[in-house]
Amino acid sequence: MTKDELKHLLQQYKRGKISEQEIVHALSVPAYEKLDFATIDHHRQLRQGFPEVILCQGKTPQQTGEIAARIAKHKLPLLATRAAKEHFQSVKKKVPKARYHELARTITAFEPAKPNKKLGTILVITAGTADIPVAEEAAITASMFGNPVERLFDVGVAGIHRLLSQSRKLIEASVIIVVAGMEGALPSVVGGLVDVPVIAVPTSIGYGASFGGITALLAMLNSCASGITVVNIDNGFGAGFAASLMNKNT
Repeated sequence: MTKDELKHLLQQYKRGKISEQEIVHALSVPAYEKLDFATIDHHRQLRQGFPEVILCQGKTPQQTGEIAARIAKHKLPLLATRAAKEHFQSVKKKVPKARYHELARTITAFEPAKPNKKLGTILVITAGTADIPVAEEAAITASMFGNPVERLFDVGVAGIHRLLSQSRKLIEASVIIVVAGMEGALPSVVGGLVDVPVIAVPTSIGYGASFGGITALLAMLNSCASGITVVNIDNGFGAGFAASLMNKNT
C-alpha cells in the first residue's frame, strides 16, 4: 500500500463510501509476503516512499524473477540493482514491461511517466569515464523516485576547467552526486563551490595503491569541504536513494 492509497481510503471513509470494516480489512493485509528464499516487504513504500529494491548480486536469476513478479503484481515501481543479463531474462519472463540498463546493471519497470516538476534537479557528476557505470546506477535510482536528473561526466581534477565551465549546472542543482575513483578529490572541489547537499561516491577505479576504492573512500571521509555525505564504495544506488530523500525535503 502507498501513502496515496492510504489517503484515498481515508477520504472514502470520510465521505461515507466505505465502511470502518473495509478500512480495517485493507490495513490488515499482511505487510510482507513469505517465499521459501525471501520475505518481500510490501509496505516499504508506505514507510520510506519507495518499494523494496532487489539486489540481484548473490541471487539466482530464478529467485530474482520470482521476487520481481511479486513486487510487480502491485504495479509499483520496480528497481533491481547489480543485475546480470541472466537476471534480466528471468525478470522479463515474469514482468514483460521490464527494461535492462546494461551500463548501470539495473532492471526497471513501471517507471514514473515523467519527472516531478515540484522537485529540484539532481546532478550526477563523474571524475572520469570509468566511473560512469556507478553514476548511472545513481542516476537511474534517482529517476525512479521521479526526480529530474542531469548528468555531467568526465570532469575530474586532472582538467578542472571542464568542471568550472559547467558552473551553471552546479548552481542550479538541488542535490549533487559526485562519483570518483583514484584519489577521490572531486567531491571536495564541488563541495567548496555549492550550497546544496553533496553526496560523494568512491569507486573501485584506480591503480594498486587505490586499494579497490579505499583510498578514494578515506579521502572523501576526510574532505575539508563542509557537509559532504559519503556512501560506500561503488554504491551508486545508495547515493541515488539518499539524494532523493534530500531532494524531497528541500
